[in-house]
Amino acid sequence: MIVRMSKVEIIGSRDRLDAVLTVIEEKGDLHIDPSNIGFIDLEDTAEIRTLLPDDRTLFEKMFLEELNDKIHLLFALLPEVEVRQSPLSPGPIIDTIRRTVDRHLAWCREQHHKKEGLLHDLVALEGQLAFLRAVSSLMEGMTETPDLDLIGLTLEGPEVLPELRQQLENLTNGLYELATTRTEEGRMVGLLAVEKSRTAAVGAVLRDTRLPEYTFPESFRNLPLDRKQAYLADTAAERRRDLATVDRDLERFARRWGPIYNAADHWLAERLTIIRAEGQVFESRMCFFIYGWMPTRGVEPLRGALEGRFTGGVHLQELEIRREDLERIPVALRNPAYFKPFEQLTRLLPLPRYGSYDPTPFIGIFFPLFFGLILGDAGYGLLLLPLAAWLVFKYGDRPLLGDGGRILGACALYTIIFGLLYGEILGDLGSRLLGLHPLLFERQDNIMAMLVFALSIGFVHVTLGLTLGLIAAIRHRLKKEALAIFLNLVLLTAIGLLLIMFFGVFPDLLARPLIILILTLTPLLLFSGGLLAPLELLKTIGNIVSYARIMAIGLTSVLLALVANMLSGLTGDIVLGAVVGILIHLINIVIGVFASAIHSLRLHYVEFFSKFVETGGRPFQPLHRRDPDRLAKGRHPIG
Repeated sequence: MIVRMSKVEIIGSRDRLDAVLTVIEEKGDLHIDPSNIGFIDLEDTAEIRTLLPDDRTLFEKMFLEELNDKIHLLFALLPEVEVRQSPLSPGPIIDTIRRTVDRHLAWCREQHHKKEGLLHDLVALEGQLAFLRAVSSLMEGMTETPDLDLIGLTLEGPEVLPELRQQLENLTNGLYELATTRTEEGRMVGLLAVEKSRTAAVGAVLRDTRLPEYTFPESFRNLPLDRKQAYLADTAAERRRDLATVDRDLERFARRWGPIYNAADHWLAERLTIIRAEGQVFESRMCFFIYGWMPTRGVEPLRGALEGRFTGGVHLQELEIRREDLERIPVALRNPAYFKPFEQLTRLLPLPRYGSYDPTPFIGIFFPLFFGLILGDAGYGLLLLPLAAWLVFKYGDRPLLGDGGRILGACALYTIIFGLLYGEILGDLGSRLLGLHPLLFERQDNIMAMLVFALSIGFVHVTLGLTLGLIAAIRHRLKKEALAIFLNLVLLTAIGLLLIMFFGVFPDLLARPLIILILTLTPLLLFSGGLLAPLELLKTIGNIVSYARIMAIGLTSVLLALVANMLSGLTGDIVLGAVVGILIHLINIVIGVFASAIHSLRLHYVEFFSKFVETGGRPFQPLHRRDPDRLAKGRHPIG
């Protein structure tokens, strides 16, 4: 739901401004809004002005921002390690930290460049070792002599060999030997033996045919091939030791200085927040004025904190919210634990305006319901539940993956429920193996029933959206818009009853009154909604028809499950049949999950929310202190 907001004014003497902002930051509930200068109800507003920073404050802000950037650069060069919380307060020693960070940043950059160089050398050495391991078997038949040169080659594939052999035959009169093999990674390599007097000419041929010659460092290029591999292995081991030493030095540095720089980063962020907030405050000759928005439930706690800290020297009062203020009220969402994960889906849309509806509870109710209606297989739901539990257990503290797991869990439960109603467990395996019978109907044999069911859900869903839009229009005193929505509801109901009578549910005696009602209300619809009102009604009918996708996509899923079971039975082999069935069912689950999620979201975003959600809200951005527990948890800010 959208949190109820209060418009507040905080007044105090100018010398207490920093302390007041610190208290506000600790509470973390006040959204300072300098654009609302209209809050000030004083006659001599000419004496009230924004609290522009002086030269000293500007210099301090630039100094702190530069230091903060350097600390973040330092964190980017350090490994992620557990660190303790520093007991030191960075404020009194911030000048010392500024002088120290430049030296530490230079040292960390030097170590980082050294590490990059070692990693580059190690990759090259490992590539050369892989090459030598691959050609070691080829060297058994090639003996190195003073007149013989061995050349390593990297080949794109066997198709280049005929042309290469032809050129070598012409150049050396057949006095060469070429052997090829593949490395552990699958690359094709070769070893070419030629007379040293022809090495330069062969190298030119290789360059012309764009075949790279495998070169080795100058330091051991002249070593025999049987000693090169040992030399490379020793050199690679030495690089690994040097790399481990650099890593240990960086880790030791992070453990020693990490707590201090973590605390400094936290202090700098708080101080910069205060300085930026001061630019959003108004002042007179003696007092400061802070205007903003905060949740109504937080007004009394903040008032109590200010009274207790300043013993009546700072006053907070709620102001009347005027009609022109409604456009400026920021929006914060707060929902119960079940609906909280579904905020990830509503955040894909712009924020609703204050006074509108929070779409989160609606999507929390209907999204998993539609998902289950479409996928509708108890076996698939039972397979999705462990995946959802693993996501919550593994990534529960990460909003995206953790909330995604919770949403998937709710969808899996509805999938199981509707799977039992449809009588589906991995398609028709439930009925064939367990004797399961549908509690509602079988989708593949009752297409018309499923279509009517889907359209009925669409009618209820869309009319609910229109009803919410009608309530909002009445609340905002939009008489014409309210009348148009009401007429749409009546006309939709009348058209729906006529369609039901077509199937013989209601007696035909009601047809004439319903047709008269439709013909009578249509001119009123033109009066209240304009010339486009009938088109809007047709669009709404189209929205309802769009819910037929629940039937169509669900039918596709159940038919693919039946195909999986049929093909697995036609193989005539238990193992092969199980492999085929499992593979097709897995494909069906993946397709079903994505299709069910995408189309369920579309039904909400396009057909449902468009009827009552007013977007364009301002985000609630309170002045708040960063969580100090983050330091105690022992992670670098950028780790």
